[in-house]
Amino acid sequence: MAPKSWNPTTVVRSILWILLGLLLCPEPGTASLPLLMDSVIQALAELERKVPVTEANHTVSVWHLTAWDSEPHDPLHHFLLKGRSLKVTKLDPSALSPELQGLMEEVARHEVRGGQEYGVVLAPDGSTVAVEPLLAGLEAGLHGHRVINLPLGSTATPLGAGDPFPDVGAEVSDGRATSPGLRDASPDVSSADVRAMSPGVRTTDLDVGAIFKDDRVTSPGGQTSSPDAKARSPTTVDSLLGVTLARGLRLTFLQGTQTQSRPGLGAEGCWDQLSVPRNFTLLHPEASPVTTAFLNGALDGALLGDYLSRAPEPRPPLNRLLSQYYGAGVAGDPGLRSNFRRQNGAALTSAPALTRQLWGALTLLQRLQPAHPQLQGKSQEQLAQAAAHATKEFTEAFLGCPAIHPRCRWGPAPYRGQPTPLRLPLGSLYVHHTYLPAPPCTTFERCAADMRSMQRYHQDKNGWDDIGYSFVVGSDGYVYEGRGWHRVGAHTLGHNSRGFGVAFVGNYTAELPAEAALRTVRDTLPGCAVRAGLLRPDYTLLGHRQLVRTDCPGDALFRQLRSWPHFDATVKRRTARSASRRPKRKLPPVTMLATDLQ
Repeated sequence: MAPKSWNPTTVVRSILWILLGLLLCPEPGTASLPLLMDSVIQALAELERKVPVTEANHTVSVWHLTAWDSEPHDPLHHFLLKGRSLKVTKLDPSALSPELQGLMEEVARHEVRGGQEYGVVLAPDGSTVAVEPLLAGLEAGLHGHRVINLPLGSTATPLGAGDPFPDVGAEVSDGRATSPGLRDASPDVSSADVRAMSPGVRTTDLDVGAIFKDDRVTSPGGQTSSPDAKARSPTTVDSLLGVTLARGLRLTFLQGTQTQSRPGLGAEGCWDQLSVPRNFTLLHPEASPVTTAFLNGALDGALLGDYLSRAPEPRPPLNRLLSQYYGAGVAGDPGLRSNFRRQNGAALTSAPALTRQLWGALTLLQRLQPAHPQLQGKSQEQLAQAAAHATKEFTEAFLGCPAIHPRCRWGPAPYRGQPTPLRLPLGSLYVHHTYLPAPPCTTFERCAADMRSMQRYHQDKNGWDDIGYSFVVGSDGYVYEGRGWHRVGAHTLGHNSRGFGVAFVGNYTAELPAEAALRTVRDTLPGCAVRAGLLRPDYTLLGHRQLVRTDCPGDALFRQLRSWPHFDATVKRRTARSASRRPKRKLPPVTMLATDLQ
């Protein structure tokens, strides 16, 4: 077939099928590339460069995919995405390098086992991403939005192997259309205008359209709700959400009482090394399988799948799409990149719509596997409650919280001495600017280097045990853990044990930090700390200069702080003169921690 007659959609979809097929059947004993997103992108580039793309390749490697999907690992993925009429074609492995095959073996499955997380890679922005849900989202996007019509009643007989039900709705081929549960952003709006996720615009400021077939109402407080969600069973399942976000969340909250002690969503971990990562160890050994890496991969898959389903022909090569998304931004839009996946995810769907999608996914899985131990005998009310609980945790504890890189991610030197634990919850949040480094850091590489530089200065010049700040906020969309939530810091002389010290990287004497960074310290970081019981609901927000003789956090930033909720303008630094003029009275004894004197 002549190149001019190739179907661009077929080309991209064929490459993805080959890659997914290789996840199952790599050659044994092959060398492996580092577990980096750049390696995955390199693998895609090699496939797109070496594999001849013709109409016949539309079915290439389906044998591998059929073997993968026929396993009991995830029958819902098979049902939502796979047709039964595709030819069985096996890929000749000689077209692929041993390194690629070894990499595919390592990222084939996402799994949490023995405190280790498998099937994950380190992305250029410093985040860890599960590859399996990412590729599933890309595949769903290439298929177009497909809608599964569920039964209206819950008493229908279990689904047999030959039953045609549920029906698969028509694929969405028009870029303006959207499936149930996904917001509709008109392609007529340029990428420069669509900034729900970008540093300079708040997600709530953007009108991203209505949800198709979504009867929502808006409360006076701005929250959306479904007026009859409890009474109405879901009627559809969207394939894109079904194989990405719904996949991990749908069974998490049906685990039963025996696993209630396990931590919730979004457990983080540490790589053995950052330059050539090989092993990823979770910070909590009993973490839920729905880790931060899984949610990152699922969100990226949903966002990129949605982008692909709307993108006009010719669609971009997958290696280019991922390079842009994990780099400067898709199609030149700095907002559409992995650094802002949480903001983008919040704009992609609503909590009521996601609840119905999770409920629908549970209903469909129950029909596909009536003997599933977690679903057998569960009523629609129980499924609805599990879906609502999962959505609440996901939207509040993950989407609604800032992405925090754990301290192991930026390569710190060891802590010196013995850390002093904080007595939580604390009552204050102290805002700083670093002054030096003066330029804002806009990439993970630069921010991580700044963290190491500040730690060296604080340890070697100041003689402190560690970097002084509790957290540091970059202009790259991430928060960097310093001493964290549980250790006394060295940030606000005389007050270190009473509040968290949060610093913006940069000098903000004459200018302000990026809007996304400001929003993090004003809203999401303290809000999540309050929700987790780390910060009191009536906490006070103060600038460093209100407590210590300093210009920190800079004139421009301090003026901004004065307009924020929880700012306490009545707190002022007491000078020696004003203190000496006050009448002396006996004060109650106060225990001053040694760390408060730093």
